Amino acid sequence: MIVGRRKEVEELSELYSRDDAEFVALYGRRRVGKTYLVSELFKGKMTFAHAGLSPVDPSITGKSRMMAQLNHFYRSLVSQGMAESKPPEDWMQAFYMLEAFLESKADGNRQLVFLDEIQWMDTPRSHFITGLESFWNGWVSLGHPVMLIVCGSSTSWILNKLIDNYGGLYDRVTSRICLSPFDLAETEEFLGSNGVGFSRYDVARTYMALGGIPYYLRQVDRGMSVEQNLDRLFFERKAPLRNEFDTLFASTFSSPESMKSIVRALGRTRRGLTRQEIIEETHIPNGGVLSSYLDSLIEGDFITRYTPFGEGKRESRYRLIDPFCRFFLYFVDPERSGGKASAMSDAALASWMGLSFEDVCFTHVRQIKQALGISGVSTRESLWSKRGDGCGPGTQIDMIIERKDNVLDVCEAKFVAGEFAVDKEYHLVLVRRKELIGELVSKRTTIRNVLICTNGLKKNEYRWDFATVVTLDDLFTA
Repeated sequence: MIVGRRKEVEELSELYSRDDAEFVALYGRRRVGKTYLVSELFKGKMTFAHAGLSPVDPSITGKSRMMAQLNHFYRSLVSQGMAESKPPEDWMQAFYMLEAFLESKADGNRQLVFLDEIQWMDTPRSHFITGLESFWNGWVSLGHPVMLIVCGSSTSWILNKLIDNYGGLYDRVTSRICLSPFDLAETEEFLGSNGVGFSRYDVARTYMALGGIPYYLRQVDRGMSVEQNLDRLFFERKAPLRNEFDTLFASTFSSPESMKSIVRALGRTRRGLTRQEIIEETHIPNGGVLSSYLDSLIEGDFITRYTPFGEGKRESRYRLIDPFCRFFLYFVDPERSGGKASAMSDAALASWMGLSFEDVCFTHVRQIKQALGISGVSTRESLWSKRGDGCGPGTQIDMIIERKDNVLDVCEAKFVAGEFAVDKEYHLVLVRRKELIGELVSKRTTIRNVLICTNGLKKNEYRWDFATVVTLDDLFTA
């Protein structure tokens, strides 16, 4: 059963039903469910399927790596019906074999070719792309009804070698699908399909640590609490996710250490960093390489780029939004926490969940807008903060939604077990914030305080400080 992915299922099914040749690039981070989606959706319809060999053995280098990939490709052809012959010596020969294999299977109907973890096949100086170009621009372009799905965890490889290719594969990709992690509703559905009957409060807490990554969520034990599961997954001896951070980046990016340095730098701040601040923190030179790194992290749903309220694009910031990376860097990373379960005390975890809920809100803006009744209104989301000075203390706003209908929604995110109560002290904070924001916008703008919380707002004399309340249930809207 395929959980979620309704949009992707519809798009892939529509592409398969067509008569034209289709070149589909399906990409997304490691463990997000790319292979499962294609395998389940097209079960029994594959003409040829192959997955590249993971380059995990450091002893296999140079031409040996290429030959290992070619032999593996040859064995896939043989196991799926091709007569045994001599293994190919290069990728041109390998794709000629694929063409002959498809010719032998041709009956006038759609043929589906699935190349999984394609970036691993493209070993140094192997000319893999040349072979792929020859296959697509030559044999397929002659009118064969082929649907080629290439799949990869290396977002940068897919973007640079296929989608932004300016050589023989320029503009050949007919459809690009970036598979994102599950949202809260899909996470709840996925956990339920595995017999995990958590409350929405605990689904949200699980999501804040693991993100919407199916592989991670599949390891949640239905007989344990959230805290027990996190302890088992990250801190026990041979914990399954203890080394996942390094593995994730090593398998996803060609420059994993640089990528990790960016993520670590962003993990040290809630507001994010400007491009210049990232350069200063990571010592990565300014230029196209850094732009490529940042674009790949954005495409992989690790970070987001936003412009702080009241500032220009030159002050744009990059912010870490991936829950798994946030949790790992805060509690598990030996460079920061020592990787000890004791670091995850009840107080530390509660504080962490409060901060992490802000990230959840940013990744569920669609649901928040729906709850506010502004789904059709053009908006821009940002953060805002002001340092303390002689006129008063500093302040920070979790999220500002700038609306084209002349309304500014000033959102406060509060993750608490029960109802949230506004006391006199917090009331004065809200009043001051509204005054500060009012100095930055037109007199025509309506400023509204919006509370995003778990279980609603407690009724007291200050409850009218918030014009609208969005609850956790609202964030679970499909």
